[in-house]
Amino acid sequence: MSSEQRVKVWDIAVRLFHWSLVVLFFVAYFSGELEGQVHALAGYAVLALLAFRVVWGVVGTRYARFSDFVYGPSATLQYVRSLLSGTPRHYLGHNPLGGWMVVALLVVLLGASWSGLEAYALEGHGPLAGVEKRLVAPAMANDDEREGDREGKEAEGDEFWEEIHEFLSHVALLFVVLHIVGVLIASAVHRENLVRAMITGYKTKQGP
Repeated sequence: MSSEQRVKVWDIAVRLFHWSLVVLFFVAYFSGELEGQVHALAGYAVLALLAFRVVWGVVGTRYARFSDFVYGPSATLQYVRSLLSGTPRHYLGHNPLGGWMVVALLVVLLGASWSGLEAYALEGHGPLAGVEKRLVAPAMANDDEREGDREGKEAEGDEFWEEIHEFLSHVALLFVVLHIVGVLIASAVHRENLVRAMITGYKTKQGP
């Protein structure tokens, strides 16, 4: 005989972070080609959420901590094998694959956010604008350098960060899609509604 017990897994901070990031990421992604401040403001908000999640991943509640869901290669491989065998091990928090997807998303989104700040700074906007000017000015202090060369270097730097930002944004979208697919598969395999769990905070614990 087995019994089921509802357990509070995701705290309110994790749930608010998750759904806020969903909304803000898509706002930032689909406003990238538009003029105005929407894209920049959404990007700032995403970066603030990511900073919070990194801190909360260290000092937060049990299942929010990286130490709870970042597994080594051996444990991750064992979970993959159990998944392929049709009898996957059940985790109250993120399973090993889900945990690594969280880490991958955080890293890629941080990279996309930072490259966005760099590109924005080269346009003279954002918190890095002053830093960019101080770094670029000494390199362009040669009086013999032509104005056209200076503009060319600025354009190259701007294009570089824009391309990095666009590439990482597309990678982040790919990871989001893979995350959604993974959630649907895990929900079916483990017979639990993971979307509802991220709304209510509760998951089902299997017991004897």
